[in-house]
Amino acid sequence: MASVVRTTRRVEFADTDMAGIVHFANFFRYMEAAEHEFLRAHGLSVAMDWEGERIGFPRVSASCDFHNPVRFEDVLDIDVGLARLGSKSLTFACTFLHKGGLVARGQLSTVCCRLGPGQPLESIEIPAGIRDRLGATPSDAAS
Repeated sequence: MASVVRTTRRVEFADTDMAGIVHFANFFRYMEAAEHEFLRAHGLSVAMDWEGERIGFPRVSASCDFHNPVRFEDVLDIDVGLARLGSKSLTFACTFLHKGGLVARGQLSTVCCRLGPGQPLESIEIPAGIRDRLGATPSDAAS
């Protein structure tokens, strides 16, 4: 995996279920937020204007395996990196840690699409400039 971006998330009371642990569905929200952090760190977004076109990266697949529970007010470290860079798709790998221990591992796959108003989504090749940014370290992308 190329560069990894770490973000943190404090578990909110609303994130927990009746057993007092984070409801599984919230891990997908956490992964999406971590994906956004990764893209921002590389000067990108999930929906943006690029070379005169509106493009985006809608999700086509998401999965998560759970290893240990976390509870209200626990702080999660979420590491996200690019596991695969295809011609039209990106796959992100997320690792969730609490106090250094593994909580969960997840994966998100997205496809680069043209986002024309009133038009159906159309997958396109990932533009070279975006590929370059994804290959850069986060600090390189900011310059």
